[in-house]
Formats: sequence, structure tokens, C-alpha cells
Amino acid sequence: MTARIDIVLVRPKEDGNVGAVARVARNFGADRLVLVAPRAPLGAEARRRAMGGLPLLRSAITVSSLKKAAEEADLLVGTTDLSWGRSTAYLRRSVSPERLGEIVRPLEGRVSVAFGPEDNGLGRDELFLCDLLVHIPARREFPTLNLSHAAAIVLYGLHRARGPADPETTPAPEELALNGREKELFLARLGELLERTGYPAHKRRGLILLFRRVLGRSTPSEAEFRMMLGLLKSLGRELKRRKPHGSR
Repeated sequence: MTARIDIVLVRPKEDGNVGAVARVARNFGADRLVLVAPRAPLGAEARRRAMGGLPLLRSAITVSSLKKAAEEADLLVGTTDLSWGRSTAYLRRSVSPERLGEIVRPLEGRVSVAFGPEDNGLGRDELFLCDLLVHIPARREFPTLNLSHAAAIVLYGLHRARGPADPETTPAPEELALNGREKELFLARLGELLERTGYPAHKRRGLILLFRRVLGRSTPSEAEFRMMLGLLKSLGRELKRRKPHGSR
């Protein structure tokens, strides 16, 4: 993704929230912070909460309206805490943060993502200006997120869309390849160990199934299976060592 990302805060009420948004914007590689008619001056609290996002906070642009903020945008994305999905109510028809990342991924140009004020969000006239809306699914009885939390979720969706090859991102969690052969070998060795230790025969099948399901949920890597096989092998050697001479 080569699009430049602007975070636009419309009539923010608390300067501390602006600082917190600047921080997460820096975390996820936003290019610019734009403030639309802020209701509080940026003071010590904003600077304190910005932390590493202080350069974005210091270079923030202030404009009088969302329409003015959108003049340089090739795509204006609005956020809403209400969503009517695929209904015909187009004013609030929206996509998820993940889908937004997919849409923006191949784009070049400037994408502005607008967040409304903390108390009531973007107004109807502002929503009409937006080319696209994004909604963060939340509990129906309390769908409104803190401003910086909402910004973090949307920015994360955009950042992840850049893909693991992006040299500017930290490594994603390792993708583990499933290894059925190692799993079946482990279960076979476990069965042998149960037999050698005299575990009740009528319980072995159920225990093997229990381990199969536990392994299915945890999806161990090949290296982890090898460590577990090593443990079973070590236990087998110890049983053999302790076996009385002449016993079968």
C-alpha cells in the first residue's frame, strides 16, 4: 500500500484525546494529523499523551471544516458507531476496518480518515461528504469507542493491509505449518507408553482422543512435536532402565 494516510479529527473536545490519537497514528504509520475546528487548545496533556507521536502533533494542520480538510483527499473515509450494513440506508452503509484495508491496499494518493467528536460523532452533513464509511463492530448496547481506541483499530486494519513484506513493520506472529505426520507419531508413541506403564486398556482410547483434540486446538509446530516426542522417548528409556531384570 502506497497511499498516504491522513487522520482527521473533527471538532475534538479533549486535547488529551488528540495526543493519544497522535501516538497511535505514529504507531501505525499515518502521515499527517488534521484537526477540524478543535474545541480545546493543544496543551500539556496532549503533549504528554502523544509520547512518540509528538512530531505528528506538532505538525498538525488546523482547518475550519471537514469539507476544507477533504480538499486534498483522493478518498475521504468517515467513521460511524452506527451501521446498517447492506441496507438501502446509504448514509450509514459501511465496511469493517479489515475490508477498508483491502480497499486501500492497491491505492495511490491521499486517503483521509475522519473521526467525529467524542460526544456525538460525525453529523449527517459530514457523512454526506464521505466517499466511504467504516464501522467497528461492538456490543449493541454500547457501540461507542474512545476516540483513540477507534483510531487504533482502524489504523491497525490499514497497517496490516500493507502485508508482512513491508520493511517498515514489525514482524507478524509466526505462521505455523501443520504437520499431521508428527502428530500421528506422537499419538502412537503415547499409546505405546500408556501400554508399557499399565494404564487401563479400556481408558486408553479415550485418553488418546483427548490428546488428539487438545493438539487440534493448540496446533503445535513441528519443532514442538519433536520436543514432545523427545520427552516420550526419554520416559520410555527411563521405564526400560527401571524394569526389573528378567521381567517381561
